[in-house]
Amino acid sequence: MKSPTSSIDRRRFLLLTAATAALPTLKSFAQATTASATLKLHSDETGPRIPDNFIGLSYETNELTNPTFFSPDNKGLIEQFRTLSTNGVLRIGGNTSDIGYWKPTPTSPAPTIHVGGTGVGEPTSALAFSITPEAIHNLRGFLDRTGWTCIYGINLGTNTPGRAAQEADYVAKTLGHTHEKGKLEYFQLGNEPDLFKTHLRDPKTWSPELYMDEWLDEANAIRAIVPAARFGLPDTSGSPEWYAAIVTRLLTLSDAPTIAALTHHYYIGGPPSNPDMTIDHILAPSPRVQLLAHDIREAAARLSAGEKKTVPYRMTEGNTCYRGGKPGVSDVFAASLWAADYLLNLASQGYAGVNLHGGSSEYVAASLGGHLPGDDLVLAAHGDPSKHPHPYYTPIALIGTDYTLEPVAYGMLFANNFAGGTSFPIDFNPGAVNATAYAATLPTGQRIVAIINKDANQGLTIDLANYRQGPTLTAPSLDSTHVTLAEPSGNHELSTIPPATAVILYDARP
Repeated sequence: MKSPTSSIDRRRFLLLTAATAALPTLKSFAQATTASATLKLHSDETGPRIPDNFIGLSYETNELTNPTFFSPDNKGLIEQFRTLSTNGVLRIGGNTSDIGYWKPTPTSPAPTIHVGGTGVGEPTSALAFSITPEAIHNLRGFLDRTGWTCIYGINLGTNTPGRAAQEADYVAKTLGHTHEKGKLEYFQLGNEPDLFKTHLRDPKTWSPELYMDEWLDEANAIRAIVPAARFGLPDTSGSPEWYAAIVTRLLTLSDAPTIAALTHHYYIGGPPSNPDMTIDHILAPSPRVQLLAHDIREAAARLSAGEKKTVPYRMTEGNTCYRGGKPGVSDVFAASLWAADYLLNLASQGYAGVNLHGGSSEYVAASLGGHLPGDDLVLAAHGDPSKHPHPYYTPIALIGTDYTLEPVAYGMLFANNFAGGTSFPIDFNPGAVNATAYAATLPTGQRIVAIINKDANQGLTIDLANYRQGPTLTAPSLDSTHVTLAEPSGNHELSTIPPATAVILYDARP
């Protein structure tokens, strides 16, 4: 594989050969101590298969107002998408998906809408932009060039079923359905409907049941025109109680729309001004990750049993710190380790994929009321926000005229080594060291192990005979912007995992 790294001064990532990449030694970390870990592999057992297209990115719908962005001519962005994966999944949605409208012709008016809530909060409840056929046509060209497919979000919060159906019809015809060898995975109607009560619906009455009433109106209007339409839902901000209620409703329907996936979002916390949003916090184990996984897995199992087919589940939007990310936390090496661990954690729990949120500064800021809160922190420290990636958590940033992979993307690249594999259980005990481990069997039959040492001070000694060192994710420190993902220059075993290092190990036996 290619071995990306970043330069310290401009965060620009270059591709190094394996022979020139400098890998860490324990001596690299001052005053580091080591602790012994035990790892037992149960490779005779099988866990969830990790899809080939597990890697995904999430962008705001309003990015489509610039038809040159997702375009076959945007070679820089295409290159970085293909560096991350040659068959990932792009999710179009976010806050702005509920304030945009389909404009099929230059003279098409905005639909007349009724918003039943208070009209306050973020985003505004007023329609703010339009989506045109040109943007969808260019999106198809972009997907063709990258090899990616698309989850396409349609406005539920401020839309009409008729206009939604018109948009879905054009999108389906232009992108083509993936189950018919096209590029459209499925439609997603509405973004974080559990939070509609804060800005789009009456907080006194809004519920999963009312959401399903509106969702079914729109979904049925779409499939009347697009019979092959498939849908993901509910795309909540992470409200476990919604899954059970929605699945119960779906199972009562004699002619339900085709459900392609159950979906939710996940941000560790926020906003950027929250003093608890620290490097230590994002690297600590999160019980909420396990809670969300448990509840959506149970809901998917119920729906799968009722429909007599497997319904997958996916994390369709998330990152470290909500509201654009936090400088010094979301844009440093700690975010690389978090992403590597988070993606492999979800992979081991049967998720179909993960879409980390990012995009252009202008459009993410628009989804937050026109401003990135992280900029306030940089300015308060007498810094220049323009020298940072915007938004701060984005996997791919535009620096000057160049698209570059940011630290969180390197964790995604690390985790993507497991794509296509079948996970198997392990017994891993790192003692007091903040570390995790995952294992899988690749389609070739080769076994792969990832050890992610998130501890800033302690190395990990481990005895795993007949496994050679593979891609290694390192940086000078957890708060460094200089990230390296590289292969070793030789074929050797590794007995010590240095602090703040993630390592892939391959079974070296023939």
